[in-house]
Formats: sequence, C-alpha cells, structure tokens
Amino acid sequence: MKTIHFVGAGSGAADLITVRGKNYLQKADVIIYAGSLVNPELLEYAGAECEVFNSAEMDLGEVLDVMTKSANKGKQVVRLHTGDPCIYGAIREQMDALDERGIPYDYCPGVSSFCGAASALNLEYTLQGVSQSVIITRMAGRTPVPERESIESFAAHDATMVIFLSTGLLKELSGRLVAGGYGEDTPAAIVYKATWDDEKAFVCTVGTLAETAEKNGITKTALIIIGDVVACSGYDKSKLYDSGFTTEFRNGKQ
Repeated sequence: MKTIHFVGAGSGAADLITVRGKNYLQKADVIIYAGSLVNPELLEYAGAECEVFNSAEMDLGEVLDVMTKSANKGKQVVRLHTGDPCIYGAIREQMDALDERGIPYDYCPGVSSFCGAASALNLEYTLQGVSQSVIITRMAGRTPVPERESIESFAAHDATMVIFLSTGLLKELSGRLVAGGYGEDTPAAIVYKATWDDEKAFVCTVGTLAETAEKNGITKTALIIIGDVVACSGYDKSKLYDSGFTTEFRNGKQ
C-alpha cells in the first residue's frame, strides 16, 4: 500500500482539486502542503486528527524527515503541491529520496495553473491556423535555465508561450521576446492567481507587459501568455465539427 501521495492541489480554487486528490486529503494522517502557493481552504478537507505541515517553512531534509517518520509509523501522507506538480514542482528529488529509503508513493495529477490561466481568459491555446503548439517555460532567475532553452530560441517558433515564475522580470522578458522574433504588438496577457477568488487578468502586448503589471500592482503569482491566440481571431474552424467532414462516427454532408 502506498503511504506517500503526491497530490496536485489544482490551480487555486479549492473545488478544482480532483476527486481522487480530495479523497486522499480526507483520509490523510499527515499533510505537507506548499503554504506559499496552495489555497489553505483545501486543508478543510482534512480530518480533525490530521497533522499539517507548511513546507514553505521547511527545507528538503525536513520535508523528507516528516515523510520518512510518518511512513515508518504506517501513516498516510499527502504531499500537497500547487497546480500539477509535474511543472516546476520539485517532486523528482523527493521521489528519488523516497526510492532510496524504500518508501512507496504515488502521484495524483492536478489542474495546472496554465490551464487555470486559460480559463480566466476563456482562451484556447491551440487555434487552427494560428498556433498548434504550447511552450511552457520561465525566465532564468536565482535558478538558471539551460542556454539551449533561452526565451529567444523559443520565441523564434512564434508558437503560444506560457511563462511561469517571471513576473518580476517583465521588462527583460519583453526585450528577449522581441529579440527572438515576436513583434512588440504581439498579443499577450498577464493572469494573476488564476481561479482564486482574487484572480485578475489583463490583456496587453509584448511591448506593454511591464507597464501593465506595474499599473495594476502585479509583482508575483502570475502567468504570462504570449501569442496571437490571445486575440482569439483569424483562426480556421475545426474540421472535426465541419458538416462536410467525414469521421469514424459520422458521414459528412454534401
């Protein structure tokens, strides 16, 4: 039986956690949650006797110590990460350490914040004839990014980009996007705390990212979306629902 459950908390709103994730929370003996990012309302699903730890105040060794001691006592542990932890969740290092200790675990996916950001704008990232690819990346800060994954190199593809963890670097980001090939007038958006009660979304351009964030007091906890899909125009309709298009399930009408 798995004793450690890595659970994606969803993009923000407490009711966007998966049914499986909620069940894990309800049955948990111990919850270690990313307190700087996870909606605390999710802790209301926990039982009265559940121990709760805020990993924002802990280092990796302390998190693993709680996991190991709890697992050795046969307790069920939920490691609650924001969004879906496969994106910037730092779960691999935790899983490797658990493998070394012989502690079983599983992973319950969640709704990523990049999905929540799309919902804030009623946006489709992959519009026919506009963009069929989504690049998820971030700017280099205290944690570096491989040189081969520079903003400029990705911008050259002219695909849809969703940029995490870069709200404090928007002036530099704009310059690097333009250097890579986007025009300053390319549609862009800033989504602050997607799906939270205090969500805010602003449509702008690549050239006005920093100005828009400063004007609206956005300094962190936001995603940046770049690309013509933000304008929601100039796209081709899907063949899937074209009345003249034949599929496995219906014949096209002539």
